[in-house]
Parts: sequence; structure tokens; C-alpha cells
Amino acid sequence: MRQTSETRNVIPVFMAVILFFVLTVYAAMEPASHEHFDNCKPMELDFIVLEGDATLRSIEQHIVSDLERVGINVNTRALNRDDLNAAMVNGTFNLAFSESWGAPYDPQAFAASWSTRDEAYYAALQGLPEPNTHEVLHQKIAGALLEETEVGREQAWTEILSIMHGQATELPFSGRRIPALINNRLYGYIPGHQQFDYPVHTIRVASGSKTLTLAPGTQHGLFSNVSGVGRLDPHTYRPNEFFSNNWVYDGLVEYGPGGKSLPALAVSWNVDDRAGGGQTYTFNLRQNVTFHDGAAWNCDVAKLNFDHVLAEPLRTGDYHGWYGLPRHISEWSCTDDYVFVVTTDENYYPFLQELSFIRPLRMMSPNMFVGGPASDPLTQNSCHIGWGNITESDVTVQCSGMVGGGVSNGGDVSGTGRWKYVKTVQDSSGGISEIHFTINSDHWDVSSSDESVHEIILKYYPTTDTVRDALTDGSLDAVIGGGVLSEADIALFHHNNANVSVVLTESIQNRIIVFNTNRAPTDDLQNRKVIIHAIDKAAIIDKEFAGLADVAESLFPKDAPYCGADLTPRPDYDIEKAKLLNCPTEPVIITTERKKTELSIGVIAVIAILGVAFAMVGVVVAFMYKREKAGNPLFQPLNPKMVTRSDCTDSENLKFCAITK
Repeated sequence: MRQTSETRNVIPVFMAVILFFVLTVYAAMEPASHEHFDNCKPMELDFIVLEGDATLRSIEQHIVSDLERVGINVNTRALNRDDLNAAMVNGTFNLAFSESWGAPYDPQAFAASWSTRDEAYYAALQGLPEPNTHEVLHQKIAGALLEETEVGREQAWTEILSIMHGQATELPFSGRRIPALINNRLYGYIPGHQQFDYPVHTIRVASGSKTLTLAPGTQHGLFSNVSGVGRLDPHTYRPNEFFSNNWVYDGLVEYGPGGKSLPALAVSWNVDDRAGGGQTYTFNLRQNVTFHDGAAWNCDVAKLNFDHVLAEPLRTGDYHGWYGLPRHISEWSCTDDYVFVVTTDENYYPFLQELSFIRPLRMMSPNMFVGGPASDPLTQNSCHIGWGNITESDVTVQCSGMVGGGVSNGGDVSGTGRWKYVKTVQDSSGGISEIHFTINSDHWDVSSSDESVHEIILKYYPTTDTVRDALTDGSLDAVIGGGVLSEADIALFHHNNANVSVVLTESIQNRIIVFNTNRAPTDDLQNRKVIIHAIDKAAIIDKEFAGLADVAESLFPKDAPYCGADLTPRPDYDIEKAKLLNCPTEPVIITTERKKTELSIGVIAVIAILGVAFAMVGVVVAFMYKREKAGNPLFQPLNPKMVTRSDCTDSENLKFCAITK
């Protein structure tokens, strides 16, 4: 019969539809499975990550997935800042995110910090083997800082970095660029030269208010409505924010492009070698400078600040001795009202570079010292009162803080910097909603242009989403610094928002993953190499950073002083090498749960679906056949007028035939 023939033609089509459905399901399932390798040596790693950092957590998830392929199971612990620091200090981790400090701290200050207990590297490097143990490495770093020639420094740092590279002490991950997103009613912003250098004084106003509203990147990411900018005192550390300290306080010198030391409160200087070793720096101080509270700047004030910061008990690694300069300054004195002389015990080459650090050697008004200009550095020291009494070599310092306790305690602050602190505004619940600064029009580096910004208001936003929305609707003028907006958000503003300009620094510091060489299984060099080669960092960076970061190949950025050596083999993704080191057999396909069966769950699922599909086809064919035999086929002709039915010749059926034709 003709209908039977049509039925046969439909069956293959129906089968094809079922097969297409099956293949689609399988294709959808396939990405959920990864290529893992058989016979891998199992490892368990403890990975500590800062709680609340969405970017690091996303990176960590990719790393966990990559390492799982070669038999490595990662247990991640998301910790708050205090617990994270404690775990780093105590060495209770295998992997930990860290960052080089960028200019002007790399390489010398960051490397010097490896000998103090408040950095992850202190614990992580304790397992280095002979001949270059942690102690030997520290000695080599100390020696490099005393090299007198460029060639000698280059050779010394290349040796240090080669030791680290050869021992695979970390995975260099990505270069970090500092973003600034600024409403187009403003223009002219010139990025800073270090992580928390936000030179807002370079911004000009094309239209609208001379007041700039800003969501700054802080040490914790989003600006906090609890800590704000901290006490804002120049001689101590957290919770003071780098960027605001840099606005309010000046040092003797300033860090400039390419690492050049620029004049600040000193306009010039001379360096002379001493016959008995060490050097003498003679600083000619800037004249006619006043602090924000009206106090005069002169050599006596410079000496007062040095007296407090460099009081003997504070030079240890637990306080200001985390970098080299405090340990190498031996004497300081005034030979004139505006001539300040500093002597070092050895030829310490980063001296000027480290004088430019944002803390602790920035200059505070003499009126802000407890005891005023006659303040005693031992009994009234400017160190934070919470540090208590500190004794070293039978000398005791009593920490008294600053007059009024600083901004977070309702007090005032006073430096000579480009911006003056004005006030803190609280919301109805007592949280910080705004902090105001005004321009120091008397500063030597502030423009008198009518288009200059006159006021900065730091604004609190509870989430990244609220920052993004405020920047989009124009109620927020600028976001400067990392950790405020996601890289994906920054990319969207860069490509799709005509009202906001995006400015990025070069990669000024490297994000790294530190390996603990003193804790199994990362105490084994081969295991560390497996981890390095198993992580596809280029793919992770491409996915998570939206083109706003580069793959890092070394511990420090290549343009950091004396860090340009091309070290091989490169710490790159090489899954075949990782497999060779940890999984010596051929790869097999298994599920992400790593249940090693002869067939993957995906294949089993496809077989099951095919079985169901064929059963369905059998049922449909049987049903069609039954209808066909009953003279009531499932599929009727599509155009009855073109079909001649045999039963239309029967006179009894003429009425039916007339209707269907």
C-alpha cells in the first residue's frame, strides 16, 4: 500500500531525530568530563586563600581542576586576613597566593622581608636544601644590597633569582596592572608608579563640580566603612591606607618614572664615601614649606621624625626593620636649618629608593607628636600606642601614638602633602560613609589651574555592584586602584561605556603562588615542578582577567631593577611534562570524580539513551503497523486532492470521497 511505503520513509527520519538528540546530549555532557591520567602519584595539598576575594577564589577553582587531572587533590581554606597571616607565619599551608610588592620595593625590600616572620616566604623557604638554605639565601640578599657596581648588583640578583627558580619555590602567575576608571567630565589623569600611588592632583575638570567623588582601591579591596583610612599616622602600618598616607605626607625624596629618585622635601643631595666604610648623604631641604597645621618645615623637624622612627628597639624585623634602610642608618644630624646629614654604616645602594617608601619615614608636623617639638623618642614615641612598650638591648620605647589618636579616633593629622584631611562623615548607624580631603594649594607640585580638582570625597559602597552602578549613572566620578571592580567589569567599561575612560598602569607587580618547601608534599622539588606544569595559567588568565593581565614568567616583573635575567626552563604549562613526572602511563578518560571504569559515565549514559530511543522506535513502529492494518493509518496524505483512493469507486462511499477530495 502507498501509506505503508510512506511509513517506511518516516521511520529513518524519526531515527535520525533520535540520534541527533542523543549526540546533542552527549556533547552537552562531554565538557563536564576532563582528561585525567592513570597511575598518578596521589597528593593532598592545603591551599589558603583570602576570604571574600572573588578573583583569587575563581583562580583557585581553576587551579584545583587542573591539578586534579594529575592526581593532586586540593583542600582549600578561605581565611580572614588575620587567620591567613597566622597560617602564613606558622607555615600551615602548601600553597598560598602572594604578590611581589612592585616598585619601589622590588626586588630588595620584598626579598629582605623573607627573613621576617610576617611573610609567607619566611616559612615557605625553610625547607631549602644545602648548599643554598634559607639562611644562606638571606646572606646572599644582604650581600647584594651592598654591591657597589651595577655589574655586581646584576650578578648578585641573578644568582639569587636563579636559586629560587632552580628550587621552584613559587609559580609566577600573572602581572598586575592598576586600573583607573574616570568619568569623562574629568581628564588628564597620569597613573602612579607604585601600587597605591593615586596622583589625583593631575586630574583636570572639563565640566561640572571641582569636587571629585572616588571609590579607592584599598589594601582590602573595597573602601571600608569600619576602618576607613585608619589612623592616618605616617610612622605605623595597618589599618592606615597607603594611598591616603601618600596624599597627606611627603618624604625627603619621591619615587619617579623608571625608579628615579625625585626631589620632595629635599631639593638636592650629595653622596660621599666615608674612609672607614659607609656613606654620608647631605640633603639640602626645601625652604618656605609649612605643614597643614601651619608648623614650619626645617631640619629640626626632619631630625625629630628620624629620632622617633629609628629609635633602637624599633629597628628589628617585628617593627620598622622589615626592610634594610633602618638597619643601615647609623647617624643623622643637622648642620644648618635646612641641611640634614644622614650616615650609613655601609654602602647600601637602595638608600634613596627606600627613602621614597610611603611609610614609615614620611614627615609629620612637630605639633602632632606627643610632647610637641621637644617630644622624647623613648618615652613619647610616635609608634602606635597599641604596640605598648618595646625593649631591645636594654633600651625601652614607650609607644604614645600621635596627638588625638589620629583620624579613626576622631583626631586630626598634619603633613606637608598635596592633600589635607578635612573630616569623616558617618551614617545613621555610625559607619563611615565619606571622608573628605582638600587640595594643599601651597604645595610645590600642585597646579594653580582653574581646572584643578579642589576636593576629594572618598565614598563608601557596600559591594562591587553598587560601585559599578554609581559609576555608570554618574553619581561616582572615579574608581582608582585594584580590588574594587572585577576585571570583567573594567573590560566592559573600557569597550562599551563612552562616558568613562579606563587607564591602566604597566604590570608593576607579579601575582605568585608560594610553595611551602618545608611541608609535605611540596617539600619535594619534583612535586613542585608537577604543580607548575599542570596549571594552565594562560587559559585561567584569559578567562578571569578579560585581557587586563599578562602571564608572569618570573618572581619579579622583568623591568624591576636587576631582575631581567632570562631563566630557563620557563615555569609554563606543560601537561605532558606534568604527566611524565607524576603519571607515567598513557591517559585514559575518566570522570571528574576520578572513578576509573572501563567506560566513562558519559559513554554509559549514551548507551542507555540509545537503548531507550530504540525501544521508543519499536513501540512507535508497532503502533503504526496496528493502525495501518486497521485501515486508519497514523500518517494521512498531506494533500488529499492529489491522491486517488481505491474505495472511492464504491458507490456507498461517494459522500465520503466528495468530502475528502
